[in-house]
Amino acid sequence: MTATLDTTVSLAGALNRALGDALAEDERVLVFGEDVGTLGGVFRVTDGLASRFGDSRVFDSPLAESGIVGTAIGMAMNGLRPVVEMQFDAFAYPAFEQITSHLAKLRNRTKGRVELPVVIRVPYGGGIGGVEHHCDSSEVYYTHTAGLRVVTPATPGDAYSLLREAIDCPDPVIFLEPKRRYWEKGSIDPALSSPGLDRAVVRREGSDVTLISYGGALDTTLEAAEAAEEEGYHAEVIDLRSLAPFDLATVAASVQRTGRAVVVHEASRFCGYGAEVAAQLSETCFHYLEAPVLRVGGFDIPYPAPNLERHHLPDVDRILDAIDRLQWDDSAPLRDGEA
Repeated sequence: MTATLDTTVSLAGALNRALGDALAEDERVLVFGEDVGTLGGVFRVTDGLASRFGDSRVFDSPLAESGIVGTAIGMAMNGLRPVVEMQFDAFAYPAFEQITSHLAKLRNRTKGRVELPVVIRVPYGGGIGGVEHHCDSSEVYYTHTAGLRVVTPATPGDAYSLLREAIDCPDPVIFLEPKRRYWEKGSIDPALSSPGLDRAVVRREGSDVTLISYGGALDTTLEAAEAAEEEGYHAEVIDLRSLAPFDLATVAASVQRTGRAVVVHEASRFCGYGAEVAAQLSETCFHYLEAPVLRVGGFDIPYPAPNLERHHLPDVDRILDAIDRLQWDDSAPLRDGEA
């Protein structure tokens, strides 16, 4: 990565800079999708890139998600490194067959002879008051598909470094961007070394309970950890960053120290990503756990209308309730009900 001046930008700005640096450094990199050229993307993540690099490197595509991904697959097979955008998470489903049947499997089918270095950027999650088909939490569809890497940044620094690493990766990467965090600012320094594309990080140290989250829910989880401190609970917060592969080593090391864990995500709880985290922790940390691993997620309903999403998304109170429900002594069994 190019060493450039440390600066403070929004998460969207960090993604824009990552794309610009990748385009400048590698002529094989292309950026295309719906409205990413002249308009600069719905969320302006690609703003200015078309005028800077020309319409042969950054360009608009037809409104055909399956065609976008199919074209990217052909480009990657011929030595290019395409970065494509699905305009919204729930608009990506027409491309699902291309992603699961071809993008995820071709390298395996060819015994590694054909690499598909394709990055699919997906604005995902809620918190922006989007209407139907404009907000969804679709991460488990991709994490369940072997052959795909799935990552999601929660900070501008990670937005930059993870996208640069995703573009350089020989595997296809589903890059989930939490749209509710696009305008939150933070520091990026391209010269800093990254923990890696597939590594989780500890965002807050603690000793009593491990809170595990990612993407748009991370800031809420950190707020809950601060509030829990006032109630006497010292919560450690882990940002997964990579959903597939899952960094079990980092998470398990924390849970083995604290003995308790809560997983927080926006998606519905039933068969949600937290279920896999809870299962793996139950298998690897069973003798360290003082209580069952709890999950705080969205309700098991289709994504609600804008005026109701505040009730659907996990908030600080629901996370604190889950912490309270953990067994803090032998005489305090878990209450019935969801976290």
